[in-house]
Amino acid sequence: MTPSSFLVVNAKHYERLARALNKRQPKFVVVQESAIEILRRDPTNRSGSHDIKKLTNVARGEGQWRLAIGRFRFRYDIYEQEVVLQYCGLRREDTY
Repeated sequence: MTPSSFLVVNAKHYERLARALNKRQPKFVVVQESAIEILRRDPTNRSGSHDIKKLTNVARGEGQWRLAIGRFRFRYDIYEQEVVLQYCGLRREDTY
């Protein structure tokens, strides 16, 4: 692990959500791999090239950060050099 890379781990709740999403959405595996690679390199979006947002009024452990890739949403927390994935889900089609 290089000094600028982060370790990405899954919370138990995330693993349950990911298993269910994987059964219903064939593209999920590819999107999840892409999300993990982005979070390893740049979880706070210093490069400005990803759809990452710091959520307000969200406590640590509930997913203070959100990464959006298409309709998929990933929420996570950052602890020093570790990124903990808390949530994954789909944005509803009727949003907007």
